Amino acid sequence: MTYCVGLLVEDGLVMIADTRTNAGLDNISTYRKLHHFNVPGERVMMLASAGNLSMTQSVLSMLSEGVDDREGEAFQTILQQPTMFKAAQLVGRAIRRVRAIEREGFESANLRMDVSFLFGGQIGSEPMRLFMIYSAGNFIECSRDAPFLQVGEHKYGKPILDRAVKYETDLYDALKVGLVSMDSTMRSNLGVGLPIDIAVSRVGSLDTEVNYRIEAGESYFHDLRERWSAALRAAHRAIPRPPYGPSGR
Repeated sequence: MTYCVGLLVEDGLVMIADTRTNAGLDNISTYRKLHHFNVPGERVMMLASAGNLSMTQSVLSMLSEGVDDREGEAFQTILQQPTMFKAAQLVGRAIRRVRAIEREGFESANLRMDVSFLFGGQIGSEPMRLFMIYSAGNFIECSRDAPFLQVGEHKYGKPILDRAVKYETDLYDALKVGLVSMDSTMRSNLGVGLPIDIAVSRVGSLDTEVNYRIEAGESYFHDLRERWSAALRAAHRAIPRPPYGPSGR
């Protein structure tokens, strides 16, 4: 299991991903799920992955080395794409090529070919964009009305994002809320865990402003977790009790 979230607000993009990967209760490992394809001053692109690890790694390798096309087009890499839309299409094509290559082996072993990605960034002077790319290779784009996308174990963190994030939210407030969303997911699902990789890119910078890994025991994240828990307890106490018992009749 995993949890990744991308937040696209007016000032820029925030990407957050955990690193826990498991193949059973006694085989838990740490793998990076947030990947960068950057050419500072030209483009900044970030890809967060969820699902089967072998498929994810094959897709990443294809994007770096070149995706071949059955229709005879030349190999293309993600750094060659002229727009974010074209780059998102290439990610989808890479997923479909990996599925075609590996399908027989997966089916014979009765394994699911399940993978999904968050893909965000900016190329040149075009707007910053954020996509969610599904296992079939199709994708949707983030909008101002719902300025975030999630993959993996998303249900525990989504209510916080729904209430607290708007397109006008400050970039680092969006990072803070995203981390609260990650903490809520970690508390409810042991399949999501530290370390956490975070990245921040400001609109027009064409580079990452933050590229950081939060390790276990990191002081700010520990303080954030404690403050959020205390704030929830205080909010609970401040709300009047329901008037539905005998004393409220």
